[in-house]
Amino acid sequence: MTFTTRLKEEISKLDNNEVEARSIIDAFLRYNANINENITITLENASVTRFIYKLLKRTLGITPSIRVRIQKRFRIKQIYILEINDKVEYIKELINNESPQLDADEEKIAYLKGAFLGIGNISNPKTSGYHLEFILNNESDALYICGLLNDFKLNAKVIKRGKKYITYIKMSECISDLIKMFKAINSLFEFEDTRIYRDHKNMVNRLNNCELANQEKTIKTGLDLINDINYLKEYDLINLLDEKTKLVVEYRLKYPESSYQELADIMSLETDYKVGKSGINHHFIKIRKIKNNHLNNISRG
Repeated sequence: MTFTTRLKEEISKLDNNEVEARSIIDAFLRYNANINENITITLENASVTRFIYKLLKRTLGITPSIRVRIQKRFRIKQIYILEINDKVEYIKELINNESPQLDADEEKIAYLKGAFLGIGNISNPKTSGYHLEFILNNESDALYICGLLNDFKLNAKVIKRGKKYITYIKMSECISDLIKMFKAINSLFEFEDTRIYRDHKNMVNRLNNCELANQEKTIKTGLDLINDINYLKEYDLINLLDEKTKLVVEYRLKYPESSYQELADIMSLETDYKVGKSGINHHFIKIRKIKNNHLNNISRG
């Protein structure tokens, strides 16, 4: 069972007052009803089917017929078809009218619930990036849903995908807020647990990558300095160094993979020379300067 399915099932089992019920069924019919001689609604979720059936009876006084089909394409699953033969003209007028003017937050949230139950989808937070979307047939409906979401500062946007328009949310905090607004507590806990785990894992990976990069930089710096020291030895230039710099050279060769700070700490403990990271760097600047001067003299000669 997908995360979307679990979330929709949880929403369908929540209690709703009369105002919320009317907004839910309004949104669901507007975006899911197929109009021919009668009105049909096709669903794949048994729990959502029961929920919509009850809301139709409760809010519109309609008792739709139910048919069940077995779909064998790709995998076997049941398809539920609600067929409405009563108040067809009233529902057509409801669907074809402009999007409703919703003032109260509870109406807006309920309307978003109804839309999500019919045309909403959320990616599995455990295996992919965070993404919640509503798939709509026209731009005006997509912008209307986007406006409702942004009334709650959920950073929703609209894109066109093929012949459809997609209203979507990408920020994990905003998706979490919407699930919280739906009062789907179990789904919220699952989403937050996954988000915390992934954020922690990403942080650990970033720290490990940073540490690895620092180690690689330290090793490269150490090898470069050893090459400089070997150059001075090869051309008998070590005697140009003062005694403290010679001591630093000795410890660099002894601890080739140590960072400047580590080298300074070791020398401060093992010798009478108390030196810091900047002091170590100063000595290596001297070494590099002598090497470069010698190279310049060779090139001129």
